[in-house]
Amino acid sequence: MAETLKKGSRVTGAAREKLAADLKKKYDGGASIRALAEETGRSYGFVHRMLSESGVVLRGRGGATRGKKATSA
Repeated sequence: MAETLKKGSRVTGAAREKLAADLKKKYDGGASIRALAEETGRSYGFVHRMLSESGVVLRGRGGATRGKKATSA
């Protein structure tokens, strides 16, 4: 996916299927939705929708998570 898509251009048919497969492969390989959006020149929402349509289980949001409260001894 070296070439970026023209922003706002409609992606249909075989081109859409190929793009969805490429996005899925890269996302499963660890790339973030934001990174994929920047790489393709499309919006975050477009990439998110493409991944959802192709059946990808989306990762949770990053950042610190709260564990169990430590008990004081």
